[in-house]
Amino acid sequence: MVSELYKRLFRAIFSEDLKSLKQIANLIIDEEKTKGHANLAASLEEISKSTAPTKHSQNHSLFINNGLSQLPVSKRNNMPLVSYIPQNQLKHHMILPEKIEERLQRIESEFSAQERLSKYHLSPKRKILLYGPPGCGKTLSAERLAWNLGLPLLKVRFDSLISSYFGESASNLRSVFDYCQKDPAVLLLDECDFIAKSRVTSQDVGEVPRIVNMLLMLLDEYDSPGLVVATTNLKITLDEALFRRFDDVIEVPLPTLAEIKPLLKMTLSSIGTSEDINWDGIAENLEGYSSANIVSIAQNAAKISVLDNKLIVEKEHFDRAIGEATLKF
Repeated sequence: MVSELYKRLFRAIFSEDLKSLKQIANLIIDEEKTKGHANLAASLEEISKSTAPTKHSQNHSLFINNGLSQLPVSKRNNMPLVSYIPQNQLKHHMILPEKIEERLQRIESEFSAQERLSKYHLSPKRKILLYGPPGCGKTLSAERLAWNLGLPLLKVRFDSLISSYFGESASNLRSVFDYCQKDPAVLLLDECDFIAKSRVTSQDVGEVPRIVNMLLMLLDEYDSPGLVVATTNLKITLDEALFRRFDDVIEVPLPTLAEIKPLLKMTLSSIGTSEDINWDGIAENLEGYSSANIVSIAQNAAKISVLDNKLIVEKEHFDRAIGEATLKF
C-alpha cells in the first residue's frame, strides 16, 4: 500500500495534477486514522481544509518549466544546464521490435521492483545507452521510460554545458549529476557523441578528453534514485570505456516490415483510412526509412487528405506523401 501510494504521489507531483494530489492527501489521512494516529490525521485534515493555493503555487509550473532557479545552471553565465519536460508533454506511444520492447519493459520492471531486488542485494538497471541510426526512436524510448515510471525527464542542454574555459564543461556536467541526487528523474544525454568521443581517436587535447573522463567517473559513481539514458547515432566513435559503465546497451534499429505497418496505422489512428489501401505494399515501399520519417510521411498523407476535403486517407494521398519524401533518415 505504501509503495503504491508513493508512486501515485510522485506521478501526481511531477505531472502537476492537483486533483490527484488532493485525493492522495485524503488517502494518507485515512491511512493514519486506520493506524490509530488520530492526532496526526486531525492535523493533516486541518491543513488540507485551511491552506489555500498561493500565488506562488499557482505559478509553480511556469517556475519549473523556465528552470531559472530550480534547475542547475552554469556558474559563468547562469544558463540552465538541463531542460525540464513535463509529464504531459512526454511522447510514449511507439512501435518497437519485440526484443527491444522486452528489454525496455525489463528496465521498467526492475525499477518498479527495486525494493524487492534490494532484499537480495540486487540493483535495478539505472544507466542505459541507446544507439542506432537517426530517427529510429532513441529519444522517444527515453521519454517512454520516463512516462511509464512516472518520472520527470531532464534533458541535458549541451549548448550551455560545453564551455571553452578550462575545466568548466566537466564542472557543469558534475553539477547536473549532483542535481539528480535529490529526486528521481530520467536524465537524458541526447546525442552525446561529441562529449563521449574516443580519447584514442580524438585529436583534441583540451576539453574533450577532460569531459570524457568526467563522464566516466560520474557514471562509475552514479547512485541517484532515477535513471540516466544516453543516446548516440554512431556507436563506433564512442570511447570503449564508456560502454562498460552502462548497465544495458541497446541498439534501436530501423523498423522492419513487421513494425512499419502498425506504425503507419497508429499514426493515422485519429483519421479514417480507405479500405483499399495496400498496407503491405506501402510498408515495402518504406522499408529502410527511419521511424521518424515513416511517421512524417503518414502525417503528410493525412494533411493532404484534409486539404483535399476528404474524410479518409486514400492510396493517392500516400503516393503523394511518399513522392515528396526525399530522405530516408
